[in-house]
Amino acid sequence: MPLLSVKQLDKMFGQHYALKDVSIEIEAGEVHALVGENGAGKSTFIKIITGVYQPTAGQIFWNGQEVQIDSPAAARQLGINVIHQERHLIPSFSGTENLFLGLPYPRQKWWPGIRWKEMERRAEQVKAELGIDIPLHLPVAEMSPPERTLLEILRAMLLDCKLLFLDEPTASLTDQEAELLFSLINRLQSQGTAIIYVSHRLDEVFRLSDRITVLRNGKKAGMLTRAEANRERLIRLMTDEEKVAVPQQRQTREVSQEPIVLDVKDLATLDGKVKKASLQVRRREIVGIFGLAGAGRTELLEAIYGLRPLKRGVITVMERQTSSPTPAQSLKNGVVLIPEDRRGHGLVMNMSIRENMTLPILSAYTSSGAIRGKKERADVREQMTSLNVKATDSEQRVSELSGGNQQKVVFAKALMSSPCLFLCDEPTQAVDIMTRNEIHRLLREQADAGNGVLFVSSDLPEVLEVADRVVVMHDGESIAELPVAGLGAEDVLQLCYRQRKEGAASHEAK
Repeated sequence: MPLLSVKQLDKMFGQHYALKDVSIEIEAGEVHALVGENGAGKSTFIKIITGVYQPTAGQIFWNGQEVQIDSPAAARQLGINVIHQERHLIPSFSGTENLFLGLPYPRQKWWPGIRWKEMERRAEQVKAELGIDIPLHLPVAEMSPPERTLLEILRAMLLDCKLLFLDEPTASLTDQEAELLFSLINRLQSQGTAIIYVSHRLDEVFRLSDRITVLRNGKKAGMLTRAEANRERLIRLMTDEEKVAVPQQRQTREVSQEPIVLDVKDLATLDGKVKKASLQVRRREIVGIFGLAGAGRTELLEAIYGLRPLKRGVITVMERQTSSPTPAQSLKNGVVLIPEDRRGHGLVMNMSIRENMTLPILSAYTSSGAIRGKKERADVREQMTSLNVKATDSEQRVSELSGGNQQKVVFAKALMSSPCLFLCDEPTQAVDIMTRNEIHRLLREQADAGNGVLFVSSDLPEVLEVADRVVVMHDGESIAELPVAGLGAEDVLQLCYRQRKEGAASHEAK
């Protein structure tokens, strides 16, 4: 019998169906992919099976027995766990402390106190069973993205996990880091753990999954085996369209005579994450940044914007020079940052779409101490229409939007200040293929309008598809600048891995 069987599941919010008549079966030891556009109902399904939401109608069976999963604790007791797209970890706690969050700490028998050695022994045992090697003594704040992902998996497996949801697990991982995760997924599968894999990266879906369920507008659009599935068929089920327009690689144009929008020289940050970086972005140009784990890509964008103090170096934006930028100064100079963590750093989740969009430029709508609400609402509606933000109205809270629509609000907020330079960190992370195409089109339009775009992506094919030039980083340094024309992914990766090998050999020599 199936491990999990869901029959005719409905979920309504007010008069709106988030899920309608959804039936899915999951077998033990199966990797079952769940795909669909943003807003298709994937997150709602996860929250119902993990006890966050209660279904409006339908039945849930676990090992053949009907169950009511009325809380996350009840789900964990059954053996159902989830690793969310946003990591649920406490940065200041060590890996071991995070590992046992929500669990009863083992106590000393005769006096108050925690048996730390027992916790560490149990953690090491599960690490060995799963083949996971992460530094549990470190604070989570000092761990890399893949280490945090593996820590959450380790925590789930402490609870005798039988069904594990992985929600966009590779969203911020490089290819090398993703390979470590895939190896772990294969190990979990061989041990009988069922995995529901939620991802917009279809190549991963085809590689990992045994079966694929497609959701569209809250309904089950179809279920395919891996042998039956291909990209075109999946996209057709996801979008109900015969053909989906995929943007072609942007035709690179001669921009050597265009004014320089951004000039970065010999940049280094106080924390040592960026050691020596130099680059330029001209008007009408898109420059991509690529590098392996620890290359300093995100840190470089944050330093340019003013979120990381500089040790040395000069940043020039439209001929305005500074060696100590601040976010307020950057915004004033026409620089906007699209952060990697849209929920934590890009949006105020309990505020409305309108409030989020106009927050950085609220003074533009203020006259004699009062906000000109009519003008503000009109501008927000215009941006929502332009970017195709799907929402009830501009007063809807952004926490109620899908991930793709939240990302559109982040871009709309940036556009409201009429910037000349976009700093984009993983701008298409965890969005569906249609939203990804829309974001690519937006970046091209901004470059065509005479602005500069500097963007980071862990997806090398995306960098080569969108950018005019690629700056390659390694260990906090910019090591190469390559035109995209005629450039292959192998060329970039060979450069990255050769540099890593040479760096390792130099370290051993010392």
